[in-house]
Amino acid sequence: MANLKEIRNRITSVSSTMQITSAMKMVSAAKLKKAQDAITAMRPYAEKLTELLQNLSATLDGDVGGDYTTQREINKVLVVAITSNRGLCGAFNSNVIKEVKNRADFYKGKQVDVFAIGKKGNDVLSKTLTVVANQSAIFDTLTFENVATIAELLTQKFISGDYDKIELVYNQFKNAATQIIQTEQFLPLAPIQSDKPVSTGDYIFEPAKEEIVMALIPKSLKTQLYKGIRDSFASEHGARMTAMHKATDNATELRDQLKLTYNKARQAAITNEILEIVGGAEALKG
Repeated sequence: MANLKEIRNRITSVSSTMQITSAMKMVSAAKLKKAQDAITAMRPYAEKLTELLQNLSATLDGDVGGDYTTQREINKVLVVAITSNRGLCGAFNSNVIKEVKNRADFYKGKQVDVFAIGKKGNDVLSKTLTVVANQSAIFDTLTFENVATIAELLTQKFISGDYDKIELVYNQFKNAATQIIQTEQFLPLAPIQSDKPVSTGDYIFEPAKEEIVMALIPKSLKTQLYKGIRDSFASEHGARMTAMHKATDNATELRDQLKLTYNKARQAAITNEILEIVGGAEALKG
């Protein structure tokens, strides 16, 4: 009977786990809808801003990016690792951490520091790399204004010469089941690559085109970072929903197997008791 009690305890434990994972799945599904709508609504704006900056730059001669396009010898690199504050989301965080370490290996021999956005990335990467800052609180109030402050800080680190190159590493949201690791150059600004022909219509600019470009560049950088964090935020809930869905299915399957094992053990125990009673009766007859 001790064996039956152990199986009953396991069934209770697995059932409790299944309830927790199922609840977490539903919570992430609800949050995913809002996060997905936010990134879906933002992408057209970000793409149009990039297109506008591209069209303006194509009509100008020479370097109009100023400090934002300064190409220096790469000796100091800052990698912005965008992860989450919580776990239980499959390989979401580990994929970003792995890619950050790959970037550190790629720049082997150079100074590679990490700017962590997310508690999980900070906790793991601080053991092997130098983490200069941790902005995990950004997810408590994820607004453009708060992200813009971080973008300005990163921009200042580049312009002041603290770093020669800044990269973003994050999960790009595709759907609830698929997140794509992205590594983007944040600064210096790289020439915009596009397969589409650049439209350079006859526009009247006020103020001058150079001033418009210089005003658009900081806004474009803030939008790029905000889009990366928004992508990561939606990816996190998609990854957690998928992971909790699989965990719930696994718990259900394990519970069913334990119930089957329990019933078999219980039937065997009952059979043994019947055999003992019959044996005792036969012994009394003898």
